[in-house]
Amino acid sequence: MIPIKPISNDAAFNLDNSQPARAATAYLQPGALNLTALPPLSLYVHFPWCVKKCPYCDFNSHEATGGFPEDEYLSALRADLEQALPLIWGRKIYTIFIGGGTPSLLSAKGLDRLLSDIRTLLPLDGAVEITMEANPGTFEAEKFKSYRNSGINRLSIGIQSFNARHLQALGRIHDGDEARRAVDIAMANFDNFNLDLMYALPSQTLEEARQDVQTAIAFAPPHLSLYHLTMEPNTVFAKYPPVVPDDDASADMQDMIAEVTTAAGYQHYEVSAYAQPKRQARHNLNYWEFGDYLGIGAGAHTKLSFPHRVVRQARYKQPKSYMEQMRLGNPIQEETEITRSELGFEFMLNAMRLTNGVEVNLFAERTGMPLNAIERALNDAEAKGLLYRDYKTIKPTELGQRFLNDLQQMFLTE
Repeated sequence: MIPIKPISNDAAFNLDNSQPARAATAYLQPGALNLTALPPLSLYVHFPWCVKKCPYCDFNSHEATGGFPEDEYLSALRADLEQALPLIWGRKIYTIFIGGGTPSLLSAKGLDRLLSDIRTLLPLDGAVEITMEANPGTFEAEKFKSYRNSGINRLSIGIQSFNARHLQALGRIHDGDEARRAVDIAMANFDNFNLDLMYALPSQTLEEARQDVQTAIAFAPPHLSLYHLTMEPNTVFAKYPPVVPDDDASADMQDMIAEVTTAAGYQHYEVSAYAQPKRQARHNLNYWEFGDYLGIGAGAHTKLSFPHRVVRQARYKQPKSYMEQMRLGNPIQEETEITRSELGFEFMLNAMRLTNGVEVNLFAERTGMPLNAIERALNDAEAKGLLYRDYKTIKPTELGQRFLNDLQQMFLTE
């Protein structure tokens, strides 16, 4: 376990509460849009440290060499949330996601403090979904019991593979036995959890991929996330690419996954997401349905709707910079208003990830624009067989799912 650096309790974060209040007032002024209702609101909390940076990872994560300043960071998160409150007055939180990095490095006391702060400051829905990401290499049975008692009611476990050779190639800190033990601990404490797996791994065969998926399904997880390994820019794998299965072999793995998950009763409801009936990830569904989310923590992203505009924000990425800026009362590095010309693409970029698409009326509800704002692109996509629509639904066809990037990009010109 990584040690937690002690820090003085009088690390203070001074907030100029007039600044966010002024921003909230400005956002409520007349603008280019006319939203009749605000979408559901989620909270994302970013924990930026991990034990070891994986060579494929392009997330905002930093190796916690020598520990990390838990108390100082939790103080920054609370101050960040307090400062953002004027932007979300009166709005209830329906889902919370604590991601990273490796949030399961937090002490039981630290996680309890974080959730207590959130409950103190925000009105939570009675059935709020509170998810925490966890790395199998950090699982301790007693700590996870404490997490559950503090209010975490869903875990997302970064297994990636049960195969020791593939885990080593991915730079993971756990082996196959630790992965299985982590799932056992999760099952003993949580009735709702997700297992993350990757496929098309270096030197992976179709049968090895099948074994991973079948091993995961044997635990009967309510939710599975199955990601194709990609060489993301600015990662070690991008600089030194490993030998991975070719496109045909990857396609065979995708077909196998569809077959095995369907046979086990899982619904493939999003590009990389598979769920037992009524066990979809509510937090992620809110993203894909173009809902709102407040992001706090280093590098966290926010999307908030107001009656006449939709705004995006990004916090400072480096943990040290974020905490320094938070002391000055200004953790936001970038802030932009989404233009009318961008909203159609932004909505469809998310919505078309859902295999069953979205209801037609959702477009106007979430963008404040009539559907005919993207009529030409809808007609073109339909003519190419990439999209199906009727009076009730807009969804990608099977061809559209296979060529999703092409489908999404058709809305860039609108």
